[in-house]
Amino acid sequence: MSNKFLLKDLNKNLSKKDILQNLQILLKKFDNKKIVFSTSFSMEDQIITDIIFFNNLPIKIFTLDTGRLFEDTYKVLKKTIDFYKKKIFTFFPESQDIEKLYFEKGAFSFYLSLENRKECCFLRKVKPIKRALKGVECWITGIRATQSEARKKLDFFMWDENFNLIKYNPLLNWSLEDVNDYVKNKNLPYNNLYDKGFLSIGCEPCTRKIKKDEDIRSGRWWWENNTKKECGLH
Repeated sequence: MSNKFLLKDLNKNLSKKDILQNLQILLKKFDNKKIVFSTSFSMEDQIITDIIFFNNLPIKIFTLDTGRLFEDTYKVLKKTIDFYKKKIFTFFPESQDIEKLYFEKGAFSFYLSLENRKECCFLRKVKPIKRALKGVECWITGIRATQSEARKKLDFFMWDENFNLIKYNPLLNWSLEDVNDYVKNKNLPYNNLYDKGFLSIGCEPCTRKIKKDEDIRSGRWWWENNTKKECGLH
């Protein structure tokens, strides 16, 4: 069965609620070297990490270190590794890409134009994740539908044309309250920036805390007037 035909079967037959059961089924359909989970250490991602690590599922977890992350993000990385005593793999940008970018445009070119910002995201995130997803057939994410207008149109299982694989979004229909309850009830390590008003955390220069009643994603690339703000990964 090709992956595109498998996609229809997964959306039709797998539960939208029992994440553990779904992951166990996916491990029977995919070689465990071809199914991965990417974490940015968001609260959503900590939930999926917990399900994988707590149940000792043989699913590789990796993260992207863009070189511009908050100190708090590095701290939650360490706390998570210490908490589960498991490995999380890290992928970095190519050094020559960043050296060339700094030499030609400086350290803050992303503030100057949308084109520059997307270039920075591409070098720091998209290129590294292409390495991380090489040979992968199923990519698990922590995306939720209410995070942005664009994400409301996603399915639990979808075909990602950019990376030529199936993407599984197990938390798609979870609310922010559901996420907070899970993390707090299980006393999971999480990024302290959430307690300071940061609800979508990316690179430090491109993230600010949000104001009351602002959209969750409004703290990312706040200087842009685009409601469909993404970095190119999703």
